Amino acid sequence: QVLLVFAEEDEQSNAFRWACDKAGFRCNIARTPQSALECFLDKHHDIIIIDHRHSRHFDAEALCRSIRTTKASENTVIICVVQRHTDREESSILPLISAGFTRRYVENSSRMACYNELIQLEFGQVQAQFKLRACNSLFTALEKSQEAIEITSEDHVIQYVNPAFETMMGYQIGELIEKELTEVPINEKKADFLDTINSCIKIGKEWQGMYYAKKKNGDSIQQNVKILPVIGQGGKIRHYVSISRLCNDNNKVEKTCECIQAESQTDTQTCRHKDMRKGSLDVRSTTSRGSDGSSQRRRSSMARVHSMTIEAPITKVINIINAAQESSPMPVAEALDRALEILRTTELYSPQLGTKDEDPHTSDLVGGLMTDGLRRLSGNEYILSAKQTHQVAGSLSSPISLNDIPPRITQAMENEEQWDFDIFELEAATHKRPLVYLGLKIFARFGICEFLNCSESTLRSWLQVIEANYHSSNSYHNSTHSADVLHATAYFLSKERVKQTLDPIDEVAALIAATVHDVDHPGRTNSFLCNAGSELAILYNDTAVLESHHAALAFQLTTRDGKCNIFKNMERNEYRTLRQVIIDMVLATEMTKHFEHVNKFVNSINKPLAALEENGNNGDGESIKTVLRSPENRILIKRMLIKCADISNPCRPREQCIEWAGRISEEYFAQTDEERRQGLPVVMPVFDRNTCSIPKSQLSFIDYFIIDMFDAWDAFADLPNLMEHLNNNIKYWKGLDGRNLRVLRPPP
Repeated sequence: QVLLVFAEEDEQSNAFRWACDKAGFRCNIARTPQSALECFLDKHHDIIIIDHRHSRHFDAEALCRSIRTTKASENTVIICVVQRHTDREESSILPLISAGFTRRYVENSSRMACYNELIQLEFGQVQAQFKLRACNSLFTALEKSQEAIEITSEDHVIQYVNPAFETMMGYQIGELIEKELTEVPINEKKADFLDTINSCIKIGKEWQGMYYAKKKNGDSIQQNVKILPVIGQGGKIRHYVSISRLCNDNNKVEKTCECIQAESQTDTQTCRHKDMRKGSLDVRSTTSRGSDGSSQRRRSSMARVHSMTIEAPITKVINIINAAQESSPMPVAEALDRALEILRTTELYSPQLGTKDEDPHTSDLVGGLMTDGLRRLSGNEYILSAKQTHQVAGSLSSPISLNDIPPRITQAMENEEQWDFDIFELEAATHKRPLVYLGLKIFARFGICEFLNCSESTLRSWLQVIEANYHSSNSYHNSTHSADVLHATAYFLSKERVKQTLDPIDEVAALIAATVHDVDHPGRTNSFLCNAGSELAILYNDTAVLESHHAALAFQLTTRDGKCNIFKNMERNEYRTLRQVIIDMVLATEMTKHFEHVNKFVNSINKPLAALEENGNNGDGESIKTVLRSPENRILIKRMLIKCADISNPCRPREQCIEWAGRISEEYFAQTDEERRQGLPVVMPVFDRNTCSIPKSQLSFIDYFIIDMFDAWDAFADLPNLMEHLNNNIKYWKGLDGRNLRVLRPPP
């Protein structure tokens, strides 16, 4: 909810009101400080925007102070709108901070500027306040809990104990806070253990054992204690959590103590060293008790935090599991807790490689393609040509018409509608310019000019500009690869199931995305660019660096010159829709989300369609249409389509498959050579041109990335010829590997 406090209606207040409507935020408007305060106390808004431009109406800082005196404002974001001054020095923001403002907004009545400000607030300060509210609730629960909790800093200074802990140890409220553990009376037996405990926990392992603690009055109590280090900022130990159990004379547990993770709730290192413990005491669980306090049901404390925040689908799943635990026997409850631990990871879709018999080829491919690299180890920087002059329409000669294509090129494209079309024959016939010619033919077949309302000459100029900005010096990521992906995309679009699913605008977007998806590729991986500190990696924050660059540059090249702007005659809303689909498809080619895309496709599309067939609903067109035509599923299908087109080389006829394998290997070899020259981390060490086994690398890539994805795509689009080529190519590479050959082809 947003509260706007403006004494008078003007362009600025109207812009914020429009922005609230667009963002879907509930909005109230107050004209006076009194009405603003009353409205806030009634509605408890998340964001308050106060006009500070005209002091004659009211004192904005005084109003902010008044709001901040209320308990309800503790988690409220308050924005100050100030005048724009271009003729004098920037004033300090400290008085605004002192008054209680969260940040300031320099007046700008642009509607989109106001909208962007609100969206940034929502995903920045407002979400942070949601988390703080959840933490407050969590600590309130801990304060009322009967369980004892102690949290210390990395320097063993006590930062938190709950009332149950203070009562158990005989201390007054707050008496232990900020005391070092050495100031707290301890039994000599405990002192004897300190060296052993420290040697364990300082390397990140948990420690568990029995020792005697001394209460404030000098009485000794025997405890079963577990101490857990908590990894926080910088990957260092930032807190220690102690979990104690009071023991009676028979060493039976009388009381259990729980802990929370301070600083890092997603840390997994503290649970990698599990012990054979009695009673299932777990740092990630809380204890659920019946009215008599005797039942020992384990709960996930993090799941409760999830349930306090925005109701995302994963939150609903966690809440369902929590509910199921309520009436489950202990083995089932423990199994569900393990499931919750898995669900809390951020890499839900990425398989975890083993550590013992891990294939180095697979490991290096995953490291090179699915990570953003290590931090660079030297001062060297690889400067990608961010400042290079990109080819534009005016600097290129005019391409010939589709009707004037030379006979050899026409002949090379005769069977372009077939999967076995030879892109390398076209590459040779066009002198490494296959994209313009193949693009002209495929785009004509799909009626792209008619859809875009652009002339053939504009399309020709656009194709030439895009092709000119592919690097012909790259052995793999050049315009031939782009033409190959365009061909595969067009082939998939012609399959009956795909045609049932996608609209004309989706087909246009797919063909354009395939054409531009690797434009200006430097022949190096994202990991390399991040390690080298390239300008692009800095620009895109080490996230989907190349894919973001391809999409952005494609639109820059297209729209900067009317001669090649294929979008210039489109209606604005249709252009926005087309642009969003193109960008989404280009970004889908980034490999870090590979398993997420594939698994979502299988679970949202393959499995529901298979269930309909098993239930005898094969002819139920409406049920199938519901699965295929939902907006969410159409997005998944388009992502899967371009992903399969992008890495379809192992499904090509053997000679093409071999040629592509040689080209990508050479590009990886060149990257390894450059990494070693520059002293950068070598992200794929197996791609050493002197030692690499190309058959092994191909088999690893196929096994890890290709088989499951194309099994799923074949089940959807019906591609028996591709699967036959894939099986034959696997046999070919296995044959070479079985003979311990590291080359592309066997000797004569």
